[in-house]
Amino acid sequence: MSRNTRSSAGAYGPPTVTVKGRAVRLRTIGSLLIVAAAIWFIAANTGSVTVRLWIPTVTLPLWSVLTVTLLAGLLLGLLVAHRRARR
Repeated sequence: MSRNTRSSAGAYGPPTVTVKGRAVRLRTIGSLLIVAAAIWFIAANTGSVTVRLWIPTVTLPLWSVLTVTLLAGLLLGLLVAHRRARR
């Protein structure tokens, strides 16, 4: 065997960065940045809005509408990712 041969164990893993001695996936860092931006955006929008559902009209704080929208998006994204992984 040659001295430059790599072992196949670490050659094809997900992209990572070392943070405080631990390997952290880039996907995790990106997800944390997006969640932090979403929380900041939700916290910055505190006014009241009128939301018309099919029949009732409701007045709610904007942060609650944004939070429900964020959670619905996360759940749908996880559902789609789970279904793709099963294929």
